[in-house]
Amino acid sequence: MTIRNFEYLFHPKSIALICGGGEAEAIISRNLMSSGFQGPIMPVDAKRWALEGAIAYRDVASLPLPPSLAIITRPLREVPALITQLGERGARAAVLINEARGMPASERAALHQAILDAARPYLLRVLGPGSQALNVPGHKLNVSLNRQALLPGDVALISESGTIAQTALDIGNHYGFGFSHLVHLGDSLDIDVADILDYLAGDYRTRAILLYLEHIPDARKFMSAARRVARTKPVIVLKPRGYPAEPDDAVYATAFRRAGLLRVEDSDELLQMVEVLKAAKRVNSDRLVILSNSASMSRLATDTLQRFGGRLAQLSEGTQRGLERQVESSVAPNPVDLGDRADARAYGQALDLLLADPGVDGVLVIKTPNALSETSAVADALIERLANSPRCIIASFPGPRTGAEARRKLVQRQVPTYETADAAVQAFMRIVQYKRNQALLMETPPSLPEEFTPDVAAARAVINAALAAGRRQLNTHEAMQLLAAYGIPVLETYLAHSPGEAATLAAQIDRPLALKIISPDVVSREEVGGIVGHLRGAEAVRQAAVAMLMQLRSTAPAARFNGFILQPMVPRDGAYEMTLGVRAGEHFGPVIYFGHGGTEAEIINDLAYGLPPLNMHLAREIMAQTRIYQRLRYTLLRRADLKALALTLVKVAQMVIDLDALAELSINPLRAGPHGVLALDARVRLAPLLPGMPVQRLAIRPYPKDLEESLHLSDGRELLLRPVLPEDEPPLRDLVARASSEDLRLRFFQPIRELSHEMAAPLTQIDYHREMALVAVGPGLPGQAEVYGIVNLSADPNNERAEYSILIDRAFMRLGLGNLLMRRIIHYARARGIQEVYGEVLTENRRMLQLDQALGFTVHGDAEDPGLKHVVLKLHATEQSAG
Repeated sequence: MTIRNFEYLFHPKSIALICGGGEAEAIISRNLMSSGFQGPIMPVDAKRWALEGAIAYRDVASLPLPPSLAIITRPLREVPALITQLGERGARAAVLINEARGMPASERAALHQAILDAARPYLLRVLGPGSQALNVPGHKLNVSLNRQALLPGDVALISESGTIAQTALDIGNHYGFGFSHLVHLGDSLDIDVADILDYLAGDYRTRAILLYLEHIPDARKFMSAARRVARTKPVIVLKPRGYPAEPDDAVYATAFRRAGLLRVEDSDELLQMVEVLKAAKRVNSDRLVILSNSASMSRLATDTLQRFGGRLAQLSEGTQRGLERQVESSVAPNPVDLGDRADARAYGQALDLLLADPGVDGVLVIKTPNALSETSAVADALIERLANSPRCIIASFPGPRTGAEARRKLVQRQVPTYETADAAVQAFMRIVQYKRNQALLMETPPSLPEEFTPDVAAARAVINAALAAGRRQLNTHEAMQLLAAYGIPVLETYLAHSPGEAATLAAQIDRPLALKIISPDVVSREEVGGIVGHLRGAEAVRQAAVAMLMQLRSTAPAARFNGFILQPMVPRDGAYEMTLGVRAGEHFGPVIYFGHGGTEAEIINDLAYGLPPLNMHLAREIMAQTRIYQRLRYTLLRRADLKALALTLVKVAQMVIDLDALAELSINPLRAGPHGVLALDARVRLAPLLPGMPVQRLAIRPYPKDLEESLHLSDGRELLLRPVLPEDEPPLRDLVARASSEDLRLRFFQPIRELSHEMAAPLTQIDYHREMALVAVGPGLPGQAEVYGIVNLSADPNNERAEYSILIDRAFMRLGLGNLLMRRIIHYARARGIQEVYGEVLTENRRMLQLDQALGFTVHGDAEDPGLKHVVLKLHATEQSAG
């Protein structure tokens, strides 16, 4: 992941236009000149004297000065040689306009590799092939085949489609909507969407980012960049739901939600949501009140709200009393129907009451055309209350003619405004969805309800035995052993290899039993009569086993027989039958799923998905997406143990992290009742890593457990050093609370009294792919163990420089803890290939400066601030990898 040399791409000082003799270079040259680009534009074309008034040069070597950026319209087969010439001449970025359409796949792959090989020695960055747009209005750069100018703005658009980019430009120009950047990625040979996201994360001109995506080839790189930028600015994504076929759309939806992105359905909504999200800070939940002069419109809006999972707000008694004079007492308090004669005064009075109600998150104002009331005046009443409104206001003023003036007024005041109530409700629910996705990035998870240490060795032994036998599936007995190794409660399971052995086991168990046949070729036991329950006694089991085996031979003669499973019958006692497990997510790696289980699970189709790793909060969020969750949570007489369910999801996610060969897992049914969970059946498919296959199979880098170690202090005490976890936020805030005001000022460069959630979350909820924070903790579970010190390291996207920060409990300052933490984080930086660790230290912080100097840092003064020192440690990268 790198943004190296992006300044040459987005802010070039000079441009070389390598012409191919077509119309493309004329359009690009015209666009560059008309945009007001300040640097030299140097066409390279042996067949022309000039292009659009600019002198043309015979070849790259003839250029009078090094080009920052090259734009190449020549055939792609000529590009590798041109890249070499441009790199030698000093170019550090290139846009490839043409693509390899119609070229055989093998030849295209070889040509793409040749381009990358030519660019690598010069660190020359390549956009394309097939890129049709690179627009940066703020730098007067318009490298595109568009025939219209791009309005300047503060929203960036990154698109994998040239036509979608053109459509967005047209829509934006029509509505006066400007862009800070417009980038068509083309084939993303070198520069991809993750690189652009990393660059835009640090661009102060860009307030929001729009994405049109079809493929995400490097899932971990994308997730890391997207999660980083989504913390600081909205990222809105449009992606076709049915393309590509693999992975299916549920995987993409899961990834977007986990990254904190907002997904929309069409190009119009892509642009509209930028303005709509300005109202997001006023929305805390999904409680909407509908204020209208039409009962019919209110009903339709209510249907849409419920279809998208929103709720009608429950108005307080005070609000209801205040509305009594305007609303009939016989109707429900929400929606609020003012009647078709309602004027601006009636709307204003109702708004004053609704906007003050603490149970309301948003107000949808619907004003339908009516000859008895002025539509524009109602808009004015809404605008009057906008500045002081603590709630989100969304408007629907139908009518292409009668509502047009009101909509114009509201849009000018940045009120999300729609012609239809359906679209307005969808916009409100998009805000709710965005806020929920943002919460996933920032919410502090609770500690695990119990400590569990999986028996990884036992689990791997089960898997290795199956693989050694040439099998890619575990039988039920082995699958249950695997679950038990991770502390998942399982039903007693016995293995028999013949009807006689099954009868012998039945005699020993002496309980009603279920008998199941084992065959790797049978997907559903029910379809071949492979499961029978409520069997009593050895003879009943023997007869059932014989009959079951005969039925298998009759129904599926080629199916292999590997034995029988016996399990005690367990009364359901009102427990729910759930399913959870692991399925393939293609390049996003394994995906966790949860939902309604039992024999009809596929028909019910109530599943939700998540990406590992998981914590308790993320597990509950997955559960909450299912329809059955409300019943699990709220049914008084059949409540399920939600903590046990969430913990089971966390355990399954840990299995995925620990067991590389685990490809698919299905626990169905998983009984869930008020006293816990119990797995009754499970299937496991294995896919061992083959030589040459990448080990990095998860889209999000999991907790690096290999960095855990014991620290021995000078007074004999022992602490655990480990990477920080999101659960560590409360004890980290306690550490800050124990610190003196002077220690905090030296650490944060300003006086603070406490560490807020907004400050603590980025310190504990880190992306291990690009950041690291090590904490020294006492005994106990994460979230309960005291934190006595923390050292952070944040690398730039190029993984070249990283900034450190450190905070130590004052009681441990003279025990060598700071020295130990600094040495460990420096060792980690060196192992990751980081070339330089740096920091900023106040001049008066002599203790920190002495430690830095003892560790080899050089200390430099600040020319503008004598109270500040810059400390730098140059590292020699090693071949070792820390992750």
